[in-house]
Amino acid sequence: MYKIRTLNNISELGLERFPRKHYEIGSEITDPDAIVVRSHQLTLEDATPRLRAVGRAGAGVNNIPVDEFTDRGIVVFNTPGANANAVKELVVVGLLLSCRGIIPGIEYVSTLGGQKDKALLNKDVEAAKKRFSGRELKGRTLGVLGLGAIGSMVAEIALQMEMEVVGFDPALSVDAAWRLSRRVQKMENMQSLFSRSDIVSLHVPMLDSTRGLINTEHLSYFREGAVLLNYAREEIVDEPAVLAALASGRLSQYICDFPTPGLIGHRGVIATPHLGASTGEAEDNCAIMVADQIVDFLENGNIRNSVNFPTLVLERSGHGVRLAMANRNVPRILGKTLSILADRDINVIDMLNRSRDDIAYNLIDIEAEASEEVVAAIQAIDGVINVRVFS
Repeated sequence: MYKIRTLNNISELGLERFPRKHYEIGSEITDPDAIVVRSHQLTLEDATPRLRAVGRAGAGVNNIPVDEFTDRGIVVFNTPGANANAVKELVVVGLLLSCRGIIPGIEYVSTLGGQKDKALLNKDVEAAKKRFSGRELKGRTLGVLGLGAIGSMVAEIALQMEMEVVGFDPALSVDAAWRLSRRVQKMENMQSLFSRSDIVSLHVPMLDSTRGLINTEHLSYFREGAVLLNYAREEIVDEPAVLAALASGRLSQYICDFPTPGLIGHRGVIATPHLGASTGEAEDNCAIMVADQIVDFLENGNIRNSVNFPTLVLERSGHGVRLAMANRNVPRILGKTLSILADRDINVIDMLNRSRDDIAYNLIDIEAEASEEVVAAIQAIDGVINVRVFS
């Protein structure tokens, strides 16, 4: 029986992916095989002896001590792309808010509740509407920084609205490149992206390398009066630098999903309360995706969409036993493992080995049963983190 600890409210559609015959699920489980989490802050105290996986029902993992969990051989999963459509739609709202007087117009209309004469109300509205006139998005240039699952969707819908779209992503994957429209003009660097754009939309992950990425230096490349949209992560933007850019006119607006005390009430700032992935559909998609990944990992050792372990999927042959081994990415560990099996006349049917940074992961299908003595011998190899057996 696998034990799954849930933190935060996880969609029932996702929890239903764990077959109750083989899985116990609950928020009070103290030593689980896996944890499913959304925004709850995990600590090393959560890395109990049985824990093998953490599934984040969302893309960001800044609430998970990934490095420390990696040292313990705990695989951290996320769900890239599962909430992409929800975020994309909110970015469209941000684009529209940036160029039309929608919010001040709504605020003005809300003051007219005392006017009961329809003809006079219409007269007042017609006289006032010029105060809220704006510009169309058509023909304006959108710069998309980060062209992954969300960024590519934002670029596509902007093209459909007849905007010019420029993009930059230094880590563009092959899959993302195939998704991207040929009409997106690729920039050589961030500076060229910023200098070409009327509106810049951020879609990069929160990493040490992206913390405070939009700073005073990079803002100096923005067009005068440009608009900055941030539906990625709060920490990507250096808030004092953005406020200074708003004060100087370098930025005309900062539209984001991350309100802070310094932003609330500031002229030129529109902030929504973390609505990016807050749709029922996105929560369902994330929960289903992370549950399926955890089930496949716990039952077969396969890894998809991990932020700290390599992607590795090996189909089961239908017979034999599988070993899953996590180890430090150093020479001779796999060779020693295979020698242990060979010395005991255990034949290898199939195997895969992948590495990612300092971690290596192996799936080895063998014909014979893996005795406790065999597992202990492999576990004793210097650099091996953990070994799991699948019958």
